[in-house]
Amino acid sequence: MYYADIKQYDVANGPGVRVSLFVSGCRHRCKDCFNPETWDFHYGKEFTRETEETVLSYLAPSYVRGLTLLGGDPLEPENRKALLPLMRRVRTEYPEKDVWCFTGYDFERDILGAWGGDADMKELLSYLHVLVDGEFVAALKNVSLRFKGSENQRTILVPESLAAGRTVLWNENQE
Repeated sequence: MYYADIKQYDVANGPGVRVSLFVSGCRHRCKDCFNPETWDFHYGKEFTRETEETVLSYLAPSYVRGLTLLGGDPLEPENRKALLPLMRRVRTEYPEKDVWCFTGYDFERDILGAWGGDADMKELLSYLHVLVDGEFVAALKNVSLRFKGSENQRTILVPESLAAGRTVLWNENQE
């Protein structure tokens, strides 16, 4: 897997101070994408064990609330497989930190539906607290939305949704 950037201090992609990992590779190619360079699966730098160590060290301070995965698309099959070792370590070393993930895929149709039986997807979902789903739709762009770009996108509480057997949405009062 390749990555475009790691932001050590990010306050735009989830609540609080976060570490954000921008992975490379996305098949959605949304019109007016914020990061079109990340469509290429080989853009940026290779994600190595050293990179993993860097991300983990950035998560260490107590004021860092969690990790955000975005890009590109972290849920592309190639990326989710590569992210699993990192996510296992985040869960073990920083169980108090939350993990947000941004994807262009639809939670019900793609993630639970088409990929519902995929072992890598099931495991990756077990590490996520919040998932922002849906392709960015330029015609539905709304700059007043918090942590998403277009009105079709949803901010989903993953563990609560899986437990309830229905999609449970996050709202700002749950911060």
